[in-house]
Amino acid sequence: MKPTTLKTPLVLVNLKCYTESIGNGAHRIARAAREVSDESGITIALAPLYMDIHPIIHHYDIPVFAQHVDPVEPGAHTGRMPLPAIKSAGAIGSLVNHSEYRLSVADIEKNVTALRQAQMLSCVCSNNVATTKALAALGPDYVAIEPPELIGGKMSVSEANPEIITGSVDAVRNINSSVKVLTGAGIHSGTCVKTAVELGTEGVLLASSVVKAEDPAAILRDLVSLL
Repeated sequence: MKPTTLKTPLVLVNLKCYTESIGNGAHRIARAAREVSDESGITIALAPLYMDIHPIIHHYDIPVFAQHVDPVEPGAHTGRMPLPAIKSAGAIGSLVNHSEYRLSVADIEKNVTALRQAQMLSCVCSNNVATTKALAALGPDYVAIEPPELIGGKMSVSEANPEIITGSVDAVRNINSSVKVLTGAGIHSGTCVKTAVELGTEGVLLASSVVKAEDPAAILRDLVSLL
């Protein structure tokens, strides 16, 4: 699946490293994502653990991002994950600078440039408007706004701090209008997603509300229900 086939609004689900998203759990969520995407016509992408990238793409044909890529060339880097490895597995892009895996500005730029050169998508995470401005100048495909204090909670950023979304959208448009903005942190309902889109973003980045759900398909249906 080519990155240019992704359409907005985008629902990007980061599976993280929860027990519920390892192995069979990743397949359970991928089946739900494929089912709800087919029903709704909304793009639902996943960012699973590295070892689940290829199986999910092979069995479910949905857009898959890596959760992280190391800014290193292939070589003597035991335990690292160079970009050619995630591309070989079938990922169409990668999260960069997630709040749980922060990078230096130099390494963010290196990753964004490498992903662009490999014709892959970059989704760079930001925690405030000032950081968003700096990241937009690097020209990633997406900037995801995620105040760390709201991640994993029941209060979404679109409810708790809409100004950070509108401020980020304005900043990105002023610096590089080709960069798309996603809303992250605490996204758990269709109302959250609808509000995020109404505030000017192109979709959402979320995790626990889907990953830890007993019925991921039901949660995904609710998330896309008002789009």
